[in-house]
Amino acid sequence: MMRMLQTKTIPVGSPLLRRMLTAASNPPLPALPLPKLADTMNKLLTTIEPHVTKDGFQRSKVAIEKFMAPGGDGAKLQKLLEERASRKKNWLSDWWLQSAYLQYRDPVIIYSSPGLVFPKLKYAKVDDQLKYAARITFGALLYKRMIDRGQMRPEMMGKAPLDMQQYNKIFGTCRVPGAPEDSLQFNPNSTHIVVASNNQYFKVEVGNSDNIFGEDKLHTMLRQCHDMSQQKAEPVGMLSALPRDNWHEAYEVLMADPTNKETIKAIQSSLFVLSLDYTIGNPSGDDAIDACHMLIHGGGSKANSGNRWYDKTLQLVVGPNGVNGLTYEHSPAEGQPIAVLTDFIINHIAKGDQGGSVREAPTPQKLAFNLSPKAHELLQKASLSHDKLIANLDMNYLHYTGYGKNFIKTQKMSPDSFIQMAIQYAFYKLHRTPGAHYESAQTRMYEAGRTETIRSCSNESVAFAQTMLEPFRTPREKASKLKSAVDSHKQYASKAVQGFGVDRHLLGLKLIAKEHNIPLPDLFKDEGLLASQHMRLSTSQVASRYDAFMCYGPLTGDGYGCCYNPKDNDMWFGISSWKSDPVTDSAAFRNCLQQALDEMFEVLSACSAPSSKL
Repeated sequence: MMRMLQTKTIPVGSPLLRRMLTAASNPPLPALPLPKLADTMNKLLTTIEPHVTKDGFQRSKVAIEKFMAPGGDGAKLQKLLEERASRKKNWLSDWWLQSAYLQYRDPVIIYSSPGLVFPKLKYAKVDDQLKYAARITFGALLYKRMIDRGQMRPEMMGKAPLDMQQYNKIFGTCRVPGAPEDSLQFNPNSTHIVVASNNQYFKVEVGNSDNIFGEDKLHTMLRQCHDMSQQKAEPVGMLSALPRDNWHEAYEVLMADPTNKETIKAIQSSLFVLSLDYTIGNPSGDDAIDACHMLIHGGGSKANSGNRWYDKTLQLVVGPNGVNGLTYEHSPAEGQPIAVLTDFIINHIAKGDQGGSVREAPTPQKLAFNLSPKAHELLQKASLSHDKLIANLDMNYLHYTGYGKNFIKTQKMSPDSFIQMAIQYAFYKLHRTPGAHYESAQTRMYEAGRTETIRSCSNESVAFAQTMLEPFRTPREKASKLKSAVDSHKQYASKAVQGFGVDRHLLGLKLIAKEHNIPLPDLFKDEGLLASQHMRLSTSQVASRYDAFMCYGPLTGDGYGCCYNPKDNDMWFGISSWKSDPVTDSAAFRNCLQQALDEMFEVLSACSAPSSKL
């Protein structure tokens, strides 16, 4: 006789239900593949070629052949890596988090944490700033509620579902400084945010996902935070922007005081930080450039750099002049989940939805810091080093309005590959040399997938750039080289998102050698390999439906950061370089990028125009 199953009602807010919903929106995914050694080495050799002489290329070829020889270092390390891959669903994810982020000792600002510029709002009064801050906060909380309830629509790449775990790490997550490496702290069930105002911090209860305070109540509490912070405090938050070893030293000093410890615990366990900025000024004369600076690093010790806590994964920023956006600590998540959050918040601002709990809101709790003489000394040093660092950052942007994705698609080309070739051409046009070129590719079709590198500089991209600069070339010849370069990039990108790039495999081979105390093979010292890894162009597509764009610092001292948002009929680019480098110039690169996009349009238009009658 068949036994009837008993049903059980699970409360809406229960952890069990949330785990079930999360599992439903994140179905089992395949393991990250480990590429074959020969395939990676062949790709590596091809990507080295644009950056070396013929003799240098020959030396790299010999180094690779030696590495791959039977019984050599390559075979030994590959075997160890295969053993690791057989034991783990993702052989790379733990290593990547440690080596790319938690063991990285430069400051998170500029070097790692991006800023994301939202469309500028129109307001001039403090109360309007607070109303929009309440609306932005409520939008973020609604987004968190969707995550908690498993309502995030699973993202797809073609027919392949993508890993959604990064969405669960946006809220309540904080990086904690340590030595020799940092750690991550997760507080997904937190019910409070921390508001930063005039360098002071306030714990603000916002409710759980099933009982969020509405915008009116949030506005009231934000007004209270503002009123309680009329006096500017010491910029303690700037300590979190120090190089990580220095921040760890300062962190230990702060944590020795019980009051500081409670304050820091409240900040770390918050869902996110909301920064209400008082002033930004207009040092560049361009609102968008100033917004980039404000959202990457706060504008300096005399502006809003102390009105932050840079270890928080999510930090929303609402300025006094309509500039708003966010900064995020990169270690738990890539840019796309943050871009989806951005679109959700911007859409919510436009709709202005009300709702939420109308119960009595508690008064925000002011969080105090007791600064010892040692802490004051460290803070003074932090202000000097911070201001020196940001004074060296050369920020710019391009809002290109000539065309967007729609035109590129009419040419039967991948918009991303097309834009990558425009960036390649702009660099070559400005510097007359190929630039090793990093583009981030997500590997989220695999469990716990993060990224792989698309090496966008290729023999084909160099041939395209050279042809574009030769005046005797016809439009048809130029278009042919462009198509070849776009196709080459698209093929590499396709392999990269499937986990078959070069750089993560090389990292795995290097780390498995370290793990087993094996001396680093000579290949990793090869000049060609090192040249191909010196990424003078650090790029990423972070798409938004709105006039929003992401910006971050360059990867190398002589390079550029270039993040872009391609829309249907226009494109946004955030561009950066270092002022200290005598060769790079963000404004010059911006101009070359605009010219490159214009020239590529002209070439394609000339080829598609009907022949004129003689």
